[in-house]
Amino acid sequence: MKKFVLVLFLALFASSMVNAQDAGTEKKAEVKFEVAKHDFGDITQGDQVQYVFKFKNTGTAPLVLTNVATTCGCTAPEWPREPIMAGESGEITVKFNSAGKMGMQNKVITIYSNAVNNPERVTIITNVLPKQ
Repeated sequence: MKKFVLVLFLALFASSMVNAQDAGTEKKAEVKFEVAKHDFGDITQGDQVQYVFKFKNTGTAPLVLTNVATTCGCTAPEWPREPIMAGESGEITVKFNSAGKMGMQNKVITIYSNAVNNPERVTIITNVLPKQ
């Protein structure tokens, strides 16, 4: 009986070591932004501005962006729907409409994906001045 328990233990230990080694080689996507925050500075109420956030898939598997969410309807994102292969780059364009806004604005854009660093966030800020 002791031999059976010892053999069973050794078999389970060896199996767990193989699984641990396989887990370390699993391919995963990772998104890395060149710039995570953009400041438009002062703009005039009613201005529409945009910024392109550039990113790279620094992982080893294709990166798939599943959603890009904003904190308000005044901010509209455009993002690639096709997978970004490992080592390749992509862009997310963020448009901000300052109509009806006044003062300092801080808008967070949340990027949902299959990346290991999911979700990722980028930010735009601006100071909206009154029309003259």
